[in-house]
Amino acid sequence: MCRWIAYRGRTIPLEHYVTEPAHSLVSQSIKALESTAATNGDGFGLGWYGDHSEPGRYREVQPAWSDDNLRSLCRHLHSHLFFAHVRAATGTPITRPNCHPFACGPWLFMHNGYIADWARLRRPIETLIPDELYPARAGSTDSEAMFLALLGSGLMGPEPYRDPVEATARMLSALTELVGGSDGGLPFRFTAALADGRDLYAFRYAANEPANSLYYRQSEDGVVVASEPLDQDHATWVPVPGNSVLIARKDERVEIVGLQDYGLAPRAGLPRLQLQASA
Repeated sequence: MCRWIAYRGRTIPLEHYVTEPAHSLVSQSIKALESTAATNGDGFGLGWYGDHSEPGRYREVQPAWSDDNLRSLCRHLHSHLFFAHVRAATGTPITRPNCHPFACGPWLFMHNGYIADWARLRRPIETLIPDELYPARAGSTDSEAMFLALLGSGLMGPEPYRDPVEATARMLSALTELVGGSDGGLPFRFTAALADGRDLYAFRYAANEPANSLYYRQSEDGVVVASEPLDQDHATWVPVPGNSVLIARKDERVEIVGLQDYGLAPRAGLPRLQLQASA
């Protein structure tokens, strides 16, 4: 399984979370502690927002620990909202178009998880991508297909819903049905981050298997979400509950919302939490 981090808050250098911490994302690419794949060396990527509406990206097929440019980029790039991802491939080629994060218009997306029997399900899942978005399909991963299906579920078009959580729940519901449902179907894991340059959404969902790990931490700077804690101070990291989404909107309180509120995999015991405001 891949490892990733997402940050939303005050403008800071990317190195603050990508390269500097004791268990930074680069360290996790060499030795992850809460993943089925201890090494995540099948490419990596950065995505960030600056002066333009669309995000900037840097993606490479070599391991994060061996890229001479990465530390320099993370020191000099500053952003209020950025993603970083190290990949452990699950059957698709190690190519730049298959590296995360993916982008389309103002949207940025990255994913940790998989759809079982992808070779068989690829065609029906790709039919969820609208014709007008399919030309943006550059790679062969299930992650990119899910991203484009998500955009087609309500985030792009002449009259978008502009509710990323609703659109994601609609997409996840369709995919859960395609894998055979959430009771006895094929395994499906979706731990993902989505952003539009203003707001950040981090999802932790799975059907027929436990969800992949996901944590968050609030600070005066803002909120950082990570596949696993970035340091040894685990008490300061809060697990994101399964079947839920973390919402970090600009100038609003961070929320954890159960996806059952959107009709997805109803399950009791996931309250709506109000946390301190992020920058």
